Amino acid sequence: MSGLLNKVVVVTGAARGTGRAHCERFADEGADVIALDVPAVADDLDDTAARVRDRGRGCVAGLADVRDLGALTAAVDAGVAALGRLDFIVANAGVHTAGAPAWELTDQTWQHTLDINLTGVWHTVKAAVPHLGPDGGSIIIISSTNGLRGTVNTAHYTASKHAVVGLARTLANELGPKRIRVNTVHPGAVGTATLLNEATFKRLCPDLTSPTAEDAAQVLAARNLLPVPWVEPADVANAVVFLASDAARYITGTQLVVDAGLTQKT
Repeated sequence: MSGLLNKVVVVTGAARGTGRAHCERFADEGADVIALDVPAVADDLDDTAARVRDRGRGCVAGLADVRDLGALTAAVDAGVAALGRLDFIVANAGVHTAGAPAWELTDQTWQHTLDINLTGVWHTVKAAVPHLGPDGGSIIIISSTNGLRGTVNTAHYTASKHAVVGLARTLANELGPKRIRVNTVHPGAVGTATLLNEATFKRLCPDLTSPTAEDAAQVLAARNLLPVPWVEPADVANAVVFLASDAARYITGTQLVVDAGLTQKT
């Protein structure tokens, strides 16, 4: 894909799942990576960095929580100093905690989700945008299908994912004159550990005593237009890399949905 060779991307939430997939795909396209995540997953982050280096690209791994602007800024600054530039920002870090009806959510659950999913994205942009050069760049914010619709028992998560769409649209207006594009990506169910676990299987199949991944897959596939239960991390990463590339050079302020038709069916 054009325009990524020898460029540099910063990815938050890079230790696992889709964050790791983003790092790998950018490396496959010839970019170097600043991979950031929280100290609790330092070993996984080192694994991500090793996978990038195995692809022949440079990687600087930094430990920072997106809620901590000071630590995040220091990590971005260190990565740019080591790799020499910054061209792309992927605000990927996020959480999806257990839900409840909106009026029953605790203050802690609400605030924790907004602090990471919304304020953390703003912090990422705040820390990284000053490093984008005169040739511009691309910012990709990972939202969700819950950033386009509402679902029960997800008020905290849905509010945060709608909010980053508004943030992205505003940033697109503010940064367009600097040749910086800003878009959101909206995955549906993704085949990562966040989805493929016993608690999620029970939530999806409440009538079964010990539901399996196969049971959950049947429920999820029924929600999609395409006959698949979920998309893979690589499918989301492909969309992110496209939005960073020259192939998307005139795309800004838009929402790219990767959901096997979930939002169109429901």
